[in-house]
Amino acid sequence: MNTDAHIQQLVADACLACFDAQVDAASIQVQQTRREFQGDRTVVVFPLTRHSKLAPPATAEALGKHLVASADVIVDFEVVKGFLNLTLATVHWLEGVSAALLDARFGLAPTGSKPQVLVEYSSPNTNKPLHLGHLRNNFLGYAVSRILEANGHPVVKAQIINDRGIHICKSMVAWKHFADGETPESSGLKGDKLVGKYYVQFDLEHRRQTEERVQSGMDAEEAKNEAPILVEARDMLKAWEAGDAEVIALWKTMNGWVYEGFDATYAEMGVSFDKLYYESDTYLLGKSVVEHGLEQGVFYREENGSVWIDLGADGLDKKLLLRADGTSVYMTQDIGTAIQRFEDFPGLDRQVYTVGNEQEYHFKVLFLILQKMGIEQAERNFHLSYGMVELPDGKMKSREGRVVDADDLLHEMAQTAREIAQDRGRIESMSAEEQDRLFKQVGYGALKYFLLKVSPAKGMQFDPEASIDFLGNTGPFIQFNFVRALSMLRKADLDLDQTHWHLPTATQIDKEEVLLIQKALELPEIVAASAAHYDPSVVANYCYDLTKAYSSWYNNHPVLNETDEALRSVRLGLSALCARNLRTGMGLLGIEMPERM
Repeated sequence: MNTDAHIQQLVADACLACFDAQVDAASIQVQQTRREFQGDRTVVVFPLTRHSKLAPPATAEALGKHLVASADVIVDFEVVKGFLNLTLATVHWLEGVSAALLDARFGLAPTGSKPQVLVEYSSPNTNKPLHLGHLRNNFLGYAVSRILEANGHPVVKAQIINDRGIHICKSMVAWKHFADGETPESSGLKGDKLVGKYYVQFDLEHRRQTEERVQSGMDAEEAKNEAPILVEARDMLKAWEAGDAEVIALWKTMNGWVYEGFDATYAEMGVSFDKLYYESDTYLLGKSVVEHGLEQGVFYREENGSVWIDLGADGLDKKLLLRADGTSVYMTQDIGTAIQRFEDFPGLDRQVYTVGNEQEYHFKVLFLILQKMGIEQAERNFHLSYGMVELPDGKMKSREGRVVDADDLLHEMAQTAREIAQDRGRIESMSAEEQDRLFKQVGYGALKYFLLKVSPAKGMQFDPEASIDFLGNTGPFIQFNFVRALSMLRKADLDLDQTHWHLPTATQIDKEEVLLIQKALELPEIVAASAAHYDPSVVANYCYDLTKAYSSWYNNHPVLNETDEALRSVRLGLSALCARNLRTGMGLLGIEMPERM
């Protein structure tokens, strides 16, 4: 039920009847009436005065009288300067609740009603475990995927696994020098953590060698670039691209360890992928595209053999595409991947890259290169740029080992939820398995909600204690009120998913109930707006606003103890709709809703 669109059309009809003026209904401004004024919806009258040839109050008065006389849904009006406040019939809101309860997919667009979209997220390097920044990336990309699906788009959830390059070679070199054959099995470490350990070890040894050479009188930059361990990593990268059997074997082994570790973490996160791309595959296509671009004159080769593109005329800089030794860079593989994905999915309308804002320049260059290459789909790429998650003392640095490990954080959030539940003393009747699931639902839900309630464009500082508070704009606050509504429905022998609701529409309800109904019926517009802006925070904060309104209403209105049977039925139905919406909205964020707390 799109109330605003209905009112827009009624006002357009009124303009024709009152002023003999054809007005585009979509241009009429309708908004929710401010709480201090009478009414449910407000029409901004000022733009209509050019049709009425009257002052704003007189224009509003004429429209209000006509609407009350001609439209059953409008029962009263109030003029406040150039604004027309309209009061809608109670039956309109109750019919809206009934219709929503009868619709098992309320809030969701028809499946496949819009073009296909590919959303890329996660896309880790295989030289370190996933950390807090990856959690925001994964939760954001997965939520955007679910929200786009809810808005009618078939979605391909994809990631490009950065499984080659100098960073991966650094871990491999360090393992060869310092591991003494250590494996995940012999060490008891997850594979991604074991490989990450040697990435940190490489950095420590590189620093030691650099400092040693500086102390002997070498220039600092030269010492850094010519440290033996770094030279060895560069040589290993060249050997890998040349297909050296020993290097390839070690590469496959260590990447295999990492993939097992990643899969376990993704399972705990509750995220999944439909398509995996590997840089080790797509970089070759990227290199061939670059060679083709050289022939076209889009790129040029320097005397040392490196390949570049000059984007100075477009307000950007020169960009390296192939190193002098012939090895590729990230841009090379991104070019190949972008082209490959449009070939793999011919019906793809666009692809969305979920990548931090520190890579904004990279994607400007990538999209511009695709355009200059004459790639037809160059304009159908979007960078979903998001701000970094920081620790209280600043940014994380993987190579220094100063990160919040994703596995550790997930475990800590579940443990915190366990401690809170034990303090509250409400879990004695639950089995150990039920308890473990509840702790993860609450702990992981708190983490996901905290990271998603902030608009992607904004940076943020992670506060684990604030995230799991049961008061305020948090996941547990929403989950608790959902469980409370669910418990009440059970006591009334009602099923949340039943569709045989028959609400009496002649019942009188108060202003607070009307406002709660209005908020509940906003879900379809919220999903559409969230999808349009690739912004899960729109859904997250809707869930909080709805929960806050429901909690306040619940505390002020008897439900099970209501003696008026018709009003009791309405309030139970409204509770069910709010609970359904919360389950839908939080589900789009990848957050499970517990049935008991």
